[in-house]
This record gives sequence, C-alpha cells and structure tokens, in this order.
Amino acid sequence: MSKQSKRLEALVYHAKPTPGKIKVVPTKKYASQRDLSLAYSPGVAEPCLEIAKEVDNVYKYTAKGNLVAVISNGTAVLGLGNIGPEASKPVMEGKGLLFKIFADIDVFDIEVNTEDVDAFIETVKNIAPTFGGINLEDIKAPEAFEIERRLKEELDIPVMHDDQHGTAIISAAALINALEIAEKKIEEVNIVVSGAGAAAISCTRLYQACGARRENIVMLDSKGVIRADRDNLTSQKAEFATNRKISTLSEAMENADVFIGLSQPDIVTPEMLLSMSVNPIVFAMANPVPEINYQLAIDTREDIIMATGRSDHPNQVNNVLGFPFIFRGALDVRATKINEEMKMAAVKALSKLAKESVPEQVNVAYAETRLTFGKDYIIPKPFDPRLIAEVPPAVAKAAMESGVAKEPIEDWDRYRNSLLERLGSDNKLVRMLMGRAKTNPKRVVFAEADQLDVLKAAQIAYEEGIAHPILLGRKDAILKLMAEIEFIADVPIIDPKSDDETERKNRYAKAYWEKRKRQGVTIYSSQKKMRERNYFAAMMVNVGDADALVTGYSRNYPSVVRPMLELIGMAEGVSRVATTNVMMTQRGPMFLSDTSINIDPSAKDLAKIARMTSRVSKMFGIESVTAMISYSNFGSSDNPRAEKVREAVEYLHKAYPDMLVDGELQTDFALNPKMLQDIFPFSKLAGRKVNTLIFPNLDAANITYKLLKELNNSESIGPIMMGMRKPVHILQLGASVDEIVNMTAIAVIDAQEREKRH
Repeated sequence: MSKQSKRLEALVYHAKPTPGKIKVVPTKKYASQRDLSLAYSPGVAEPCLEIAKEVDNVYKYTAKGNLVAVISNGTAVLGLGNIGPEASKPVMEGKGLLFKIFADIDVFDIEVNTEDVDAFIETVKNIAPTFGGINLEDIKAPEAFEIERRLKEELDIPVMHDDQHGTAIISAAALINALEIAEKKIEEVNIVVSGAGAAAISCTRLYQACGARRENIVMLDSKGVIRADRDNLTSQKAEFATNRKISTLSEAMENADVFIGLSQPDIVTPEMLLSMSVNPIVFAMANPVPEINYQLAIDTREDIIMATGRSDHPNQVNNVLGFPFIFRGALDVRATKINEEMKMAAVKALSKLAKESVPEQVNVAYAETRLTFGKDYIIPKPFDPRLIAEVPPAVAKAAMESGVAKEPIEDWDRYRNSLLERLGSDNKLVRMLMGRAKTNPKRVVFAEADQLDVLKAAQIAYEEGIAHPILLGRKDAILKLMAEIEFIADVPIIDPKSDDETERKNRYAKAYWEKRKRQGVTIYSSQKKMRERNYFAAMMVNVGDADALVTGYSRNYPSVVRPMLELIGMAEGVSRVATTNVMMTQRGPMFLSDTSINIDPSAKDLAKIARMTSRVSKMFGIESVTAMISYSNFGSSDNPRAEKVREAVEYLHKAYPDMLVDGELQTDFALNPKMLQDIFPFSKLAGRKVNTLIFPNLDAANITYKLLKELNNSESIGPIMMGMRKPVHILQLGASVDEIVNMTAIAVIDAQEREKRH
C-alpha cells in the first residue's frame, strides 16, 4: 500500500461510520417514562442529596469510581511534537480505547488549550471531581514533571503521567528478569541511558529504586554525555550528571552491562555492542525504529538479551502491560494517589508473572510451542489473560499497605474473580488471530478476487503479513480494481478460463478424473469443471500449489460446499463435516455449531459436531465448555427432538468422560450460571462459564447466530469448516471485508496446525 493509500485508510478509519473511536453508552434502562423519571427529574434528586450529605457517596451513585480522564495539552504528541490540543485528541481517544479493552475502565479524554503550567494545573484541579483518576499524556518535559508533582500533591485521586512511568515500570520488570538470566546484580551493573526526556528520567529513577547505583549510570541527550561540568542542565538532567570524562555514546558503551534506549533510531553500532561486557542487556525502545536493528543486534552478539518497543520481536516493552492494570488496582481501592510503592508492586508482579507457566491460550496467540522464562521471554505478553488478575491486586495491596486506600479489599479471591469477569467485554480474540497468522503466513487462494470486497480483504491480508494471496478471477477486472484501491504487489493472478492456464487446467483435470473416474466423471467433464474457479481453487490446494482457500462471497453456500466435498473430501476418520461460528459477545467468544451444513443431525452427528467444535476451540487456545442446546432441560420432554440431544450427551459422557459437556439444556440455563447452579447443581457445567453451544438443528443454529450478529452487533468469525481434509473455508454470501480478513486468518492458522501435525 502506498503512503497516500495508508494515509487515506487511517483517515477513513477515524471518520467512518462515526467520527472518533469512543462513545458514551448508558448503563441503566431508559425505555419507559418511569426509567427516565428515575434517571433524571425527579428521581435523580435523591442521589444528589445523598452525595451532598456525604461526598464519598459519589462513588456509590455515579460512574466516578470507574472513570479516568486522559488529559493532554498536545505539546509532545507521539513523535509529532507540539501539534496542539485538538491534534492530540485522536491519540487521547486511542488511549481511552486501550483502557477499556484491557481493564474495562471508562475514559473521557480532555484536551486543554494552554502551555502555561499553572493554568493547566488549575484546569485539571477544577474538573477533578468528575473523575476517579487522572492519566496525563503527551506533555513535554520539563513541564510534565512539575505538572504531575503538583497534581499528585493537590488532588486526592490517582494521578500518573504514563509517558514517564509506564515505560519505567515495564522496562524495570524486564530489567530485573534480564539481570537474573545474565547472572548480574543490579547494584553492580554499569547502565547507559540514551535519552533524557520524561520517560528516560523516570526509568532511571525507578532503576535506582530497584537498586541501581547513581555512580554506575551514564545518561546521554542530543548533545552527548550529560556531565557534571556541562552548563545549563535542567534539574532533572543534573540529577544524573556523571563525573566520568567521556563525551560520546561509543565511549559510554565500553564495558557497559545495560543499554537503555529512549532516543533515536539506529544510533548503536555493532562495534558498540561488541565493546559491552559479557551477556549484555540491550533495551532499544525507540519506536517504530529502535536504536539498533533487532536482527543485527542478535547476529552481532549471541549472548545478548534484547528488548524493543516492537510487537514483531521478542520482549516487547509495551505500556499497555502497565497503565490499564495500575489504574484498575488504584480505582478498586479508591486510592488517593499512585505512589512509589504501587509502581514497585506492578514491577514485581510483572517480573514474577514472566517466570510462571504460560497458559496455552498465550502460546496459541503468539504461535509458540511453549513460552518459557529465558532470553526471549523476560516480560509477559500483552494478550496474557493473567495480567488483569495479577497486576491490579498487587497494586491494590500496595495502596492499602502504604495507607492511600480509602476502600480496602477484604475478599481477594472474590476480587480476582471479578477482575477475570471483566475480560468478557474485552474481545482480544481477533487481534490474537491476526498476530498468530503473521508468524507463519500461508498461500491462500481467493477464488473470487474480481469482487471488490474480496480483493480489499486480500490486500489487507497481504499488507498485514497475514497471508500470501493468490488471486483467482478475470485478470483484467482484478488489475483494474487493484489500481483503484492502490493494491501494489507482485502476487499471482490466475484466470481459470484463460488459455494461458491450459497446461495447469489439464493437469488438474487429469488428477480430478483419476480420483472420480469410477463415479461417472469423464476426462472431458473434468476439463470443463476446471474452468470453474471453485473447482480450480480446490485443486490448487489438493495438489499443493496453495495451502488454503477462501471462497463463497458471491454464491450460495450449498453450491460452494459441493465442489469442496467432491475434490477435497473429509479428513481421515470423519464421516460428517460441519461448521462453527465464533461470536464476539459481551461475555467473551462463543462457539455456535452447526450453523451452515447439517439440517437435522442425528444424536451421533451431534456428538461428532461437539467433538469437532472442541478441537477448533483448542486451536484458539480456549478450553471448550459445551452445552447441548434444546427446548427442554435434562429429560423434561420425551419428544424425539429432545431425546436425540440426550442421547448425544450420554454418548459423550461415556466416550469422553473428561470433556466438559452437558445437556440437554435450554439456552438461558446454559448461559446463566446462577440459574444453572440453583436448579441443576448436578450438571457438569455447574459453576462454569459455557462458551460453546451445540444446537439440535440447522434452523436453531443459523437463526441464533444471525440474530446475535444483527441485533447485538456481535462480530462473527465463520462459518469455520470442520472435518475437511484440507484448509477450506467458505464465507457467507455477501460477507464484509472484515469477515473475509478474519476467515483468511483462520485459514492460515488451520494450515499452520496441519503443518505441525505432519
């Protein structure tokens, strides 16, 4: 994609369908006049009076306790500099989005039109009663130091400048672990810090709090080494001025144990790395281009322990590991501030978490066989679901022990469970899928690439590194559309009807004829079928010219399934194919089966569908907790339609006793844990969160998933084909670009899994 095309895509993303990235959503009923009279006049007067009597009641009756202000004046926005408060708003909205999806914290972004420190502080103080916490963002140094210091002193709610402390907390946790692996002591190591802005100063202060000695630290700014004999140093820089008679980064790196980069791209050379001590620790955190290229660094020193700010390398120092969870813990005990004890608690929690066994869900997300503590894993991954259950409690405990918590937590198990429940509204699955697909992209045939939406999806898959597209369709139409959307790439374009493909068509036709010549197929009919794109695409996968295929955008489902079953067929040991849809719901991902193929499956078919769905969920790193759905509960009806569901459950219980499955169950009982526990405590699903629904027929499954999709605006991935011999995935007629991209990622991961097994 050209720079102009990327620019346009970013602008459209922010502008359509609704400008911006966040919105306010009501949390109470508002349908009736009674609801409105409670929400506003006259009912609203009652909580107002209660708050007037006791101001802390504001936490009881309003959203203050879960509301953070992300505040900037736009003076140091990303790498863009002083671009003003309005121009900073997209970044602040983005920060609000991260707060919500990682820790379920609501945000109002506030852009303040002043560079005067006193005016800025006064503005924040005046609006502070609205919020439970203040996240300062993108404010230039040295003003940022003064603003944060005074607001922490003058307000009784948590205040943190994430640009300073976020990177400090994450990198400190990584440094503690890196030093352990390198078998070095923090109080003895020589540290070089390249950069002297707010983040670098805060990082270095926190390293000192962890035990680093000031005399062992050398800091550099754009003018070189910050020495005690330099003039006009700010008080923050003077704090780290060295008495050593050195002036350059090259000199500072000699025999250094640790390099911390928060400065500029490509300023560290291989020669500098070679001059460092044994087992050097290098955190090159300039983003997106680090101080030294990752591959160059590890090629230069085999003993290096390396971290960057990038997601495509091991050990990403990412602020999202910190600020959502730190504020979550602070808000949950109504802390009056975020103090050093709380920051250190976050450091220790992150450091400890990296040493524990990694859940399979995380391994799956990052396409790792097994992540283990070591040189390439010194800090947890951003998608680790344990973060919300580990970091906030550590921060909350530190707030309580340091005397700044106004509402202490007593039941820690209950608190951790409540934190885990918050993950239900945070659908990380799609992001995890994309990340995993990128680790080993496969050749994917797009059988309808002359359709604009399909081509757009192929473009995204190519540019995001999800897949290597093979485009099927009318070549002239594809090239014209590629020019329109600025899809500039050297990718295969194949027209099955073109005479240019005669040799390949004949080869495919012969292979097809050999397979089906005793089922009435002639060589002539085989050659004719190879002019049809779905037959041609299926044969590409069959003979190994492609790894997977995606089709079905412009044709009805049965007409697309037919050639796939004829040419590719079912996997060994499979007697029935089926589909599942993954729905992104408020309670988390839900697997719904069978949504597209089996009209009225038998009891044995239902059992097979449940088993196949369980295997698919494992592909996502999720343990299937399966409810077999019916209109009846546990034998309440003797109708054959309910009976077949019971028979399927009985078979699964006998054949697969460890499988978490039960039924027959009505949908509300399956999805309401309290109802299920109260009425059917004997169920294998009692006390568990169901994430898989197996429906008794196609009507029920298809209607349910489409209702969820349209009424609740739930994102859907699927229908995912289960039981095929090769990675074949068929779209619903008229699928959106996003749905096609999601299905492409599924096809790639399917191919990855099959490659592992063989």
